[in-house]
Formats: sequence, C-alpha cells, structure tokens
Amino acid sequence: MENKTNGSVDTKNLLENGELPDPADWAVADVVDYFKAAGFEEQAAAFKDQEIDGKSLLLMTRNDVLTGLSIKLGPALKIYEYHVKPLQTQHLKNSVS
Repeated sequence: MENKTNGSVDTKNLLENGELPDPADWAVADVVDYFKAAGFEEQAAAFKDQEIDGKSLLLMTRNDVLTGLSIKLGPALKIYEYHVKPLQTQHLKNSVS
C-alpha cells in the first residue's frame, strides 16, 4: 500500500498484487477506511470508537470482534471470518517468509 503524507496507508484498494494488504502499520483511520471500503460503513465507526489500529486488529480474537465492538452479530461474524482472520493469516505468512 502506498503511504500518504499524513503517515497513514492508502487502503482504497483492498487487494494489493492479488493479496490482502498487511495492516501492521495502519493507523486507526486506515482500519476504518478498510472496513468502509469493504462495505461495513456503519460498523467501521466501532473500530474508530475503540481506537483499533493495524497492530490491534492483528491481535483481535473472534470474541473481541463479536462482543468487544458492540456491533450486531451478523456483521461481526462476517468482519471476523472474511476480513480480520484472513488479514491475520496473511500477516503471519508475510512474517515467516
């Protein structure tokens, strides 16, 4: 992802080189932008309210997403299974290689 002048990362493209981006250096605003771009406009505010940056996102458990963000169960399940978990997996793969 491309770094912006304010130090945040351009999250407009959800995929980079056909792979998920590594959110390790994302600011809170980048996490919010990522979830807005993924179609979770309403739920993105919960990440801002809880000050979840990229490093925090990578540490989140399923329970954190389902209960810690105070968002509805359906979207929370989708956010964890289709976004948080794959981003964590991709980060681990990138860290090992």
